[in-house]
Amino acid sequence: MQELVNTLKAIEKIKIIVIGDLMLDTFIYGDVERISPESPVPVLTVSREDQMLGGAGNVVSSLAALKAHPALLSVVGKDDNGEKAATIAKSLGADISGLIVDESRPTILKTRYLARSQQVLRTDVEKTHPVSADIESKIFNAFQKNLKQAKAVVLSDYGKGLLTKTLLEKIIRAANEAGIPVLADPKGHDFGIYRGADLVTPNRKELGEASGAKNLRSDEEIISAAKKIIRDCGIRSVLATRSEDGMSFVPSVGNVLHLKAQAREVFDVSGAGDTVIAVMAAALASGADFALAAKIANIAGGIAVSKVGTAPVRSEELLAALEGRESGNSLQAPIADWTQAGEQIRKWKAQGLKVGMTGGCFDILHYGHVNYLNEARRKCGRLVLALNHDASVKILKGPSRPVNDETARATVIGALASVDMVVFFGASTAGEDNTPVAVVTELKPDIFFKGGDYTADQLPEAKPVLAYGGEVEIMKMHEGYSTTSIIEKSRKSA
Repeated sequence: MQELVNTLKAIEKIKIIVIGDLMLDTFIYGDVERISPESPVPVLTVSREDQMLGGAGNVVSSLAALKAHPALLSVVGKDDNGEKAATIAKSLGADISGLIVDESRPTILKTRYLARSQQVLRTDVEKTHPVSADIESKIFNAFQKNLKQAKAVVLSDYGKGLLTKTLLEKIIRAANEAGIPVLADPKGHDFGIYRGADLVTPNRKELGEASGAKNLRSDEEIISAAKKIIRDCGIRSVLATRSEDGMSFVPSVGNVLHLKAQAREVFDVSGAGDTVIAVMAAALASGADFALAAKIANIAGGIAVSKVGTAPVRSEELLAALEGRESGNSLQAPIADWTQAGEQIRKWKAQGLKVGMTGGCFDILHYGHVNYLNEARRKCGRLVLALNHDASVKILKGPSRPVNDETARATVIGALASVDMVVFFGASTAGEDNTPVAVVTELKPDIFFKGGDYTADQLPEAKPVLAYGGEVEIMKMHEGYSTTSIIEKSRKSA
């Protein structure tokens, strides 16, 4: 196990080239409560929208989450969506110098419309003709510039026209000559176009179509189909993903490795294949052998399917899984960063749960706090506690506060049955925004609770909540209880 942990820790800053079809994935969420009077179709009342990279971009996101340094080589259209995709990739820390504008096609856009957890419609904007010789040449030139520093190459093929047979031949040959491993997420029935690749990662269906096998259920059938691919297509090894049956690593020489699926609640399998090949490439690039890399990739795949949408698997999550630090049955509410909190909130919403949020310092937990939180929790399915971090409390309460530091406060309040997750927020220096505006805008709870004698128009955080379709509820406070009065009472007693 320690070998797996050491491998994961060695991934940071390693350069990995990702070449393939870049997409912009848009998720539009809402509720369906009526049928259109114009035609028998549901009316989706939109509440929020998310955008993220898809296709080869999901591999880039996964590598960035592992703290590797991805170089993205792909094409986008001369349009707003291309600029958005480039901006997102750059924000992840990816090298986008190899992102080429192709005026003959739009940026690939996939838009999914979801009512709670149910997808009601998907629309695609794309052109899939092969890229021109000029674009092909620009991509290969970018590849050659990146190859000297790279430790692995990922071919993310979605069959959208970028990875032509000619370009694949040139890329694989150059990587082979440089001694750099090439991993391909294949598309189509002819895996011969990846000849010379070190690994292909088909799922069960893709392996069956490429090998001509009609029934791939048993280990022996998977091995036979993989060996045929290796023999006929000149590929060195196959990692077959088998859904509930796990994965099978079949090399041209050496022992076959069957890996059991990691037992998890499955929310969404989209993007899991991209996670597997990204983790496999990163592990190989950091010095792991194929068998060890496959073990790590199998664990990552199990984490990926437990997420909603194409959220990447972060290195911290993998380390927690490898070191046995996951706490699915813990009675303590997790302390999450905003990224982790956003993923968990999406899961809860996908289960049909209403997510509430409230905020505050909660310096010394008392009767008023506990009753307020219990009342808030009864009004929602899950309650997120946004806790002012220490610097924020000092700005609000003065230099002698907080009495308890942020970790102590988060741990104590997270032990309450009414609190399901804790996140920190607030200003670091005086003059900055010290309200929950940023955290509610980022996490978008369904309902925001505030205690006291306020009206919604007096709360700066109410405006963004109402703008995305959320609710604001003002809760009555329990008179006679406050941290300040407790501190003052203690001083008098002393």
